[in-house]
Amino acid sequence: MSTSQGTLAPQLRKRRRKEAIAAYLFLAPWFVGLVAITAGPLLSSLYLSFTDYSLIGDSQWVGFDNYVEMFTDDPRFMKALNNTAVYVFVSVPLQLTFALALALVLDRGVRGLPFYRSIYYLPSLLGGSVAVAILWRQVFGAEGLVNEVLGWFGVEGESWVAHPDTALGTLIVLNVWTFGAPMVIFLAGLRQIPRSYYEAAGLDGAGQIRQFFSITLPLLTPIVFFNLVLQLINSFQSFTQAFVVSGGKGGPSDSTLLLTMHIYQEGFGNFQMGYASAMAWFLVVVIAVLTGVNFLMSRYWVFYSD
Repeated sequence: MSTSQGTLAPQLRKRRRKEAIAAYLFLAPWFVGLVAITAGPLLSSLYLSFTDYSLIGDSQWVGFDNYVEMFTDDPRFMKALNNTAVYVFVSVPLQLTFALALALVLDRGVRGLPFYRSIYYLPSLLGGSVAVAILWRQVFGAEGLVNEVLGWFGVEGESWVAHPDTALGTLIVLNVWTFGAPMVIFLAGLRQIPRSYYEAAGLDGAGQIRQFFSITLPLLTPIVFFNLVLQLINSFQSFTQAFVVSGGKGGPSDSTLLLTMHIYQEGFGNFQMGYASAMAWFLVVVIAVLTGVNFLMSRYWVFYSD
């Protein structure tokens, strides 16, 4: 018995070695992509954030000067940071609220649910495209659809995208409109809640509102948490909508200047790649901190069944 085990052991090790080699060969393209496309440029941008680099010359080490300049000598950075904060912290709650409300409606067993689910998911696929951004600019223009509808009620509106007080609001509405992805996730979460809970609550006299706050919302908090983190990260990275709607300038009066657009303008417009890299890393830190805070706070409001 021991002799047979002794002869099988080397064969087993040899087979496992071959399987490991095959696995690494299949994973090799992913590792190459990780180093060449993700990790390499990431570390390069970190180095460039401490340099003065104009894309057409050699980089010069300047230490933390780029980071100091952001907060002391760049008023457009503070304007972009404020616009981004308003954009994210207004549009994300509205988007998730709208997505959850629509998911609750569809969860009632609407006929043709797959069709409605596909239709409502389309904005999430198209919302970040250049074509939709151009369409959005026309809809909220001086002669756009919004002003045409207001004209039916005798209200004469001006261009919503050309006024500093309303331009950012049009971008917020566009981000809220891309509610399809979180809605589908909410709908999947609602389908996992046992109907017996609602039946028992109904027998105890709980109405629909009480059932929502006592059953649906607590059991749906992991899905809410997932969508919240995902949409916060996506919203901080928004670029195409603001770039197209504002014509690439962030106007009027920098009212639609998001941090991603300011990074693009400094890096590829003013050829200040070192300074742009510093702002990009600041954005990475902001996203990481907010994500970490969300995870820390989740223990106080996210309910897991186990």
